[in-house]
Amino acid sequence: MSVEQPVPHEQPVQWVSMWQTHKTIHPRWFWGRHAATRWLMVLLTQALFYGLPWLQWNDRPLVLFDLIERRFYLFAWVFHPQDLIYLTFLLIICALSLFLFTAVAGRVWCGFACPQTVYSQIFMGIERLVEGDRSARLKLDANPFGLRWWARRPLKHGIWIAIALWTGFTFVGYFTPIRSLALEVFTLSTGAWETFWVLFYSAATYGNAGFMREQLCKYLCPYARFQGAMFDHDSLIVSYDAARGEPRGTRGRKDNAAARGLGACVDCSLCVQVCPTGIDIRKGLQYECISCGVCVDACNHMMDKMHYPRGLIRFTSENALAAGQGSGAVWLSLLRPRVLIYSTVLWLLVCGVTLALVGRPDFRVDVVRDRTTLYRIATNGAIENVYRLQLMNNSEHPLEMLVQAEGLAGAHVVEHTVWNLAPAQSQWVVVHAQADENLKPGSHPMQLVVSALRTDEAAVNDDVESQDIVPRVRRAVEQRSEKTVFFVPR
Repeated sequence: MSVEQPVPHEQPVQWVSMWQTHKTIHPRWFWGRHAATRWLMVLLTQALFYGLPWLQWNDRPLVLFDLIERRFYLFAWVFHPQDLIYLTFLLIICALSLFLFTAVAGRVWCGFACPQTVYSQIFMGIERLVEGDRSARLKLDANPFGLRWWARRPLKHGIWIAIALWTGFTFVGYFTPIRSLALEVFTLSTGAWETFWVLFYSAATYGNAGFMREQLCKYLCPYARFQGAMFDHDSLIVSYDAARGEPRGTRGRKDNAAARGLGACVDCSLCVQVCPTGIDIRKGLQYECISCGVCVDACNHMMDKMHYPRGLIRFTSENALAAGQGSGAVWLSLLRPRVLIYSTVLWLLVCGVTLALVGRPDFRVDVVRDRTTLYRIATNGAIENVYRLQLMNNSEHPLEMLVQAEGLAGAHVVEHTVWNLAPAQSQWVVVHAQADENLKPGSHPMQLVVSALRTDEAAVNDDVESQDIVPRVRRAVEQRSEKTVFFVPR
């Protein structure tokens, strides 16, 4: 006879969400030394970004990356694609600067100068002006689509969109002359690509600074992930002095904290309320911290109200915090090998690139043998080789280029030997070199020497009775020799 087994009690199905619901962070407005520094950086960076495209130099934009003509204008310099080496060293300098700043002061770049932080701060400032401070915004989120929501929220987004569109327009103004771009926008005659990039960059600014904000820093920015590799125990970070602050607890101003067994922290949570990433710095160093220092301002304000010494939350290093050292010892820790090596290498690179730019020649020459024609016999019986030269004018003055053949007896350039290059122009030219047919078969080393003459504009002197015109002056700039070979058939 079979015995019926008892049916186990079925447990209810529990659904576990793998996605953490995001809660909008509304930082509390607070003004202090670090907050003032952040807004000063906002003003400086945005004045630079919005103002540079409008500045002129020699009747052209001061900064312009002309992708169509493949010319890049940076202040007084003109760069061609062949000058990629300067961009390479510029990126190396930026990388070393980031390493140096991180080794010295952690993510101070993120907190004060990163474009994501700067635009998020601008958008949050507008949000505060339109909707009110933290408590007012929390009430607005709790009662969506109410009368106050319709009175304030569309206005905020309208200002956001206007700033985003102006930002996108300015960004494209670095690749298209912004004065002509403004005329095209005004007449609704912009090209397809210009329209696309203005709208694309505007949408990116609106989305990243208006909605993503700290999420971009916490989840998408790679710098937050590998910053630990650049830190050491002497790097300056925003730190909470747990030995002094714990145990935390509320108390009155006149209460004796020592008698109650309390530390200096009054557990006001003001440091959490002002944090733009919504973290609690009292839990220790976290990768979400961008070292903006606003929590330092808030904590110092509370310490002043309680008549406690400042510095419960401060910029300090782990070693200094553990040893209870003051600010003087912290600054002395900057003179450590890592910082000195970074600083020395960075200084040498900056000096080297600066000297290279100052001594940069006015023109550049690249020689390529014509692969379609190895050699040919000219009508006069001489052997002729064909070369293709790329002449690049790095200056903003017209140049007269003279090409000559040297280093091989009897070799000379025939037909066209002089080319005129406009300012900042790059041009491919064909050079025909002939040599005596009595040369031995094989390859013979030869040099194509390119001399440049700069033609200065005529100086005009207006007088009441007469007009004197000074003729143009041709001044030698320099001479460059490019090695090549002259091929003689067997």
